[in-house]
Amino acid sequence: MPGILDDNYGVADAKKERRTKLIIVAGLVAVLAGALAYFSLRTWQQERVIKAFFATLDRKEFQQAYQMWGCTPEAPCRYYNADSFNRDWGPSTPYSHGSAARIDNVDFCDAGVVFNVSFPGAEAVALWVERSTGVISFAPWPRCPGRHWEFGRFFKSLFS
Repeated sequence: MPGILDDNYGVADAKKERRTKLIIVAGLVAVLAGALAYFSLRTWQQERVIKAFFATLDRKEFQQAYQMWGCTPEAPCRYYNADSFNRDWGPSTPYSHGSAARIDNVDFCDAGVVFNVSFPGAEAVALWVERSTGVISFAPWPRCPGRHWEFGRFFKSLFS
């Protein structure tokens, strides 16, 4: 019969306790990593579309940039023809330098993503990228409707 004075008394219990703690910590780390990956990657594709649009503006390929809005010269958009696009994004505007664009805020909505973009010497623009098609347009609002978690702004305020 094992007793208190045995060399292995409580070793199995200690191992079981360590294993339980390890499983709990590993589970928490996996959940946090999954949540971080989800929130950082859910707008990744739309960010690529916006960056490709700015790169197209930098290369002065305005026809191709117009096509990223879902419009073509053969079938122009009903309410945003090529002339209007060139007035807004053409070579004589401060918005034609896509490399100068800075994405200030990204807001995830159900059907799309709102990007608040600023340009030096120009007014900020809110752009919308449809999640299902990748088509760009002007955003109907500067932020998605509803409540917003402001974790990024909160943490920045702590360290600035």
